[in-house]
Amino acid sequence: MGELIPGLPEEVARECLVRVGFDQLPVVRRISRQWKSEVESPEYHRLRRAEGLARPVLALVQARPAAAAGDAGPAADKQHSSAAAASGGPANSYRMVLLDPAEGRWAPLPAPPGPAGSLPLFCQVAAVGGAGQGRKRLVVVGGWDPETWAPVDAVLVYDFLTGAWRRGAPMPGPRRSFFACAAVGGAVYVAGGHDEEKNALRSALAYDPERDAWAALPDMAEERDEPRGLCAGGRFVVAGGYPTQAQGRFVGSAEAFDPAASAWAPVRDGLLEDGACPRTCCAAPGAAGRLYMLRDGHLVARDPAPGAAWRPVAPVPEDARTAATVSAIPGGRVVVIGSGCHGGDQAVYVLREEAGKGASWERAAAPPEFAGHVQASCCLEI
Repeated sequence: MGELIPGLPEEVARECLVRVGFDQLPVVRRISRQWKSEVESPEYHRLRRAEGLARPVLALVQARPAAAAGDAGPAADKQHSSAAAASGGPANSYRMVLLDPAEGRWAPLPAPPGPAGSLPLFCQVAAVGGAGQGRKRLVVVGGWDPETWAPVDAVLVYDFLTGAWRRGAPMPGPRRSFFACAAVGGAVYVAGGHDEEKNALRSALAYDPERDAWAALPDMAEERDEPRGLCAGGRFVVAGGYPTQAQGRFVGSAEAFDPAASAWAPVRDGLLEDGACPRTCCAAPGAAGRLYMLRDGHLVARDPAPGAAWRPVAPVPEDARTAATVSAIPGGRVVVIGSGCHGGDQAVYVLREEAGKGASWERAAAPPEFAGHVQASCCLEI
């Protein structure tokens, strides 16, 4: 094989390639077979992490700038009017956007396949791969058709190395809405939600993007409509939700699926309070497992120690308290994206907790073309 970059020592050329921005990797990969082999190698990604070049970014399902909120067709059914209101009135067209909160850098991904070129309304997104778990991918699951508002079983997979979307194997079983979803290890887990007859579900599934295959999991102990899915302590935690007959009266209980044991177990330490909507609950990455959520205009946190209680961290700025999305990222930081009123432009704030210094918010710049409502998010390292 020839030189990576003609005229440069191999170690210098490799240092240059390691510093390529995440949004340029698909272009670099197409330059030559040698460059393709380099950026696809585990050693390349190990070097990026070792030199501090791999950084956390947020993948956001965000309304396109031209889409007007609140005019997307028929009104949502009464059961989920609260969900539609929380979204500021869903727009017809959503896209995937990457946000580097440290640098305030925004980058839209290519439009997904399909005639509408839009992600489904109320879809879920999870990131898999990296650190020995295969190539880094985003997996978009389910949601509603943006034109008919009918639930879909679609799966869309974005590969960061190819810079392209592909359709994945459809989600089996009843077409479910408002389900829990999270990535644990190299798989994406789905549980609960409701079917097309508005019956709350106990069933659960796992999707392997490497094999493009779904597997059925044991049922949960309880029906859970509108639960929250979390990756915590290497388990898939399904928090809150409500049974068919309760219709919006959230329970505080939670269940956790252990992939190693292939079994569910109750989370016995009172994860949430009865009546608390778990929509803004998120888990910090890594083994620590600290949880965050919004409550009465405040960000609150809960440590994983048995019997730990939720504690206030900081009041959320008023222009981000409505329809907020909360994401925890490495380095003790939390990103809140919301608006001051339903349908308002989105404000982005990053909070950092430092020992002995308390917590402080810093507003991240959001250009006008990235001011649309964010309906789902996940954190990944690129």
